[in-house]
Amino acid sequence: MAGRSSKWALAFITVAMVGMGCVGGSKSATVDKEALKQYILDAPPANIPHRIDADFEGKAKLLGYAISPEGTVGNGAEVKLTLYWQCTGKIDEGWGLFTHVLDNAGNRLLNIDNVGPLRAWVDTHQALAPSYWEKGKVYVDEQTFRMPDNMTTPEVTIVTGIWKGEARLKIISGPHDNENRAIVAHLKTGVAPKPKPNLTMIKTLRVDKLADKETITIDGKLDEEAWKKAATTGPFVDVGSGEPNPSFPVQGSAKLLWDDKNFYVAFEVKSRTVVGGWPKDAKDPHLWEKDTVEIMVDPDGDGDNKDYYEIQINPQNLVFDTQYDDYNKPKDDSKNVFGHMEWSAKVKSAVVVQGELDKPNGAQGYTVEAAIPWASFAKAARTPPKPGDTWRFNFYAMKNNSGVAWSPILGQGNFHRASRFGRVVFALPGQPLPAASASAAPGPSSSAPAAPSASGPHPLLPPHVPAPKPSAPSPH
Repeated sequence: MAGRSSKWALAFITVAMVGMGCVGGSKSATVDKEALKQYILDAPPANIPHRIDADFEGKAKLLGYAISPEGTVGNGAEVKLTLYWQCTGKIDEGWGLFTHVLDNAGNRLLNIDNVGPLRAWVDTHQALAPSYWEKGKVYVDEQTFRMPDNMTTPEVTIVTGIWKGEARLKIISGPHDNENRAIVAHLKTGVAPKPKPNLTMIKTLRVDKLADKETITIDGKLDEEAWKKAATTGPFVDVGSGEPNPSFPVQGSAKLLWDDKNFYVAFEVKSRTVVGGWPKDAKDPHLWEKDTVEIMVDPDGDGDNKDYYEIQINPQNLVFDTQYDDYNKPKDDSKNVFGHMEWSAKVKSAVVVQGELDKPNGAQGYTVEAAIPWASFAKAARTPPKPGDTWRFNFYAMKNNSGVAWSPILGQGNFHRASRFGRVVFALPGQPLPAASASAAPGPSSSAPAAPSASGPHPLLPPHVPAPKPSAPSPH
């Protein structure tokens, strides 16, 4: 701590360094406090190989690092990383150091938070955690760890920071990501990158009609045999990138069926916190501001945004539904006008929450089951559709003005961009499609690359508002 001598800080430490290990570290035996003195310097060394100068709220700086090897780290390779920290202000009790090794998609491969002499775990804290640093001193943070075997990522990124509970010190300058992690190094692994799928292609899904005498009971349980064999979108993706985004706080997928009376959709949403938050009798509430699922329907199948529909159903089984003449039109935020809100989908729906509603980290997700009468789509050229007809749909799982989608928007507008909606081709089970549509219609479950999660703006954003970058949710 600032104002206290290094000698006092070292006297506080009563257990030893952890031996250099793979992940995590562990408690260890008592060691002479003199062993840690070699990691404390009075001034920055003149020969730090790589400078970073990341400033953590004016309380600490990551001056730079040394790493070996520097070029390529293969499967199972041992890596030695030395971080040079300088204390520049008072750091309160309870803060610790973390280091993560990420793959090229940003997923965590290794957590080496408690690896190294400064980080040996002592009861409830690291041996020489930032809380015990002295202002002006430099702390040499050595970490030796082993890369995973059988890596599939062509590159890894090492990031580090200072954390306490759910919080991290904010990085106000220097290279960092949007999670307040200083970016230390990028290392090649020697693994050849996988070719990326063509995410600009419009997803297409064949959806079979319910078999004769099959029925769907709208109860949110999805226990009918028909749902088990229904066409599925696969995991939703990041709206901005079209790729998986496992860090997004909501994930989802949808299953689809139809008969002569209704279009059936079932959403399976995963989220640790499921939020309702609206009065039980709310009429067309802004469900996108909390948690909801969403269905966009353009019956013409041409993606021109003429005469399309929007239906949302939230975990309380409340509904927002409207019809638009054109892309986001009519719309007037000042008058709470979002399309023709007098339109009713006449949807019949049911919701089952897995866990508790409105309790932080109190749930696993929720299921929405809905039947939408074809008769509600008065702007459609033909209802019910005939085998081979193609409509444009998109399906979203929403949280806090953002969400994940079946078909990504890829920066081409907001969630209403019908040219990015997927194609649903209606079919009869076991029968080929008419020749005009067969070439564009894969079988059930083959709609697109399977991938979870996303972000993006929504109905309330004007057309010029761009879709967000991956992992950075934008207003709905």
